[in-house]
Formats: sequence, C-alpha cells, structure tokens
Amino acid sequence: MAWRLKLVPDNTNINFFAIQWLTFGASVVAVIGSLILWATVGLNYGIDFRGGTTIRTESTIPVDIAAYRATLETFGFSDVAVTEVFDPAFRDDQHVAQVRLSPIEGEEAVTPEVIAQVEAALQQVDPSITFPSVESVGPKVSQELIWTAFLSVAAAIVGIFVIPMLYVVFQTMREKAKAA
Repeated sequence: MAWRLKLVPDNTNINFFAIQWLTFGASVVAVIGSLILWATVGLNYGIDFRGGTTIRTESTIPVDIAAYRATLETFGFSDVAVTEVFDPAFRDDQHVAQVRLSPIEGEEAVTPEVIAQVEAALQQVDPSITFPSVESVGPKVSQELIWTAFLSVAAAIVGIFVIPMLYVVFQTMREKAKAA
C-alpha cells in the first residue's frame, strides 16, 4: 500500500471570483504603495543604470576582499563592490574576483586613466594579479537602460490594472446579456 500525501480534496470547488474585488483592491493598494515609496525613497540604481566599470581580476593567491576594498576606497568612488567568483572549472591556483566601480563623485564615467590607477593599486596589494576583462557602461547607455526599465514597469502596471478590469467589464456585460 502506497502512502500518499493528499493536500487538496478530490472535489474541490472554490469560487475565486467571489473575492475578485478584494484581490483587485489588494493589487491596487500594493501598486499605490509602490508608487508612494518610489516617489519618496526613490530607486536604488546599480552600476548598469548609473554607469560604471566592471573589472575581472585573476590571481594565483586567494582574493583578500577587505584589502581590495580598502585600496579602492582611497579613490573616492561613489560605490564599490568586490565579489569573489567561484567556479568548479577553475584551476586550484586560479582565484577570480569581480570589482564594480561607480564613477567618482562629480564625474560622468570612470576614465581609462583612473582604471589604470586602480589596476596599479591592486597590483600593489597582489603582485600576481591580472585583469583579463574591463567593461564600462557609459551614461548614455545607462539612460537608455533606465528608459527601457521604465517602459517595462509601465507595461506591467497596465497588465496588472487594465487586463483584469477589462475582464471584469466583459464578465459583467455577459451576465447582463444573459439576464436580458
């Protein structure tokens, strides 16, 4: 005899449309709350949206994230993120980190000269470090990403509001047509 867990009875009959106004109202409250938070707190844009640089580092000695951060803080970047990357395909002596840098306060982008200074400073922390990849996102690309993200959120809001409202309107019209 097999033991089976039964969470839902065989003859389930739940009328979800009986509570449609409650769930629709909860959606409206959630969206309005989100808009209020957006207007008061604002958005926390990452490097992709503000512009910045991502540097991939490789070394033969383990990554010292604290030393990397301490070195990078001296440059005055508005945002610095250092993460160690793990991959089973890496060799035993291959230690990879990803360094994300936002532009220095008052600057539009991280300049190639600043990137060279960062690389020189990190080489003083770890002489065996190499920089196989340096990628930058400029402010123009960032603005395009922000606009695309805005349009995506607007489309989602339309989907949340308009489609259920149209369904309710058509459902009401159908019920009135049946009654007539």
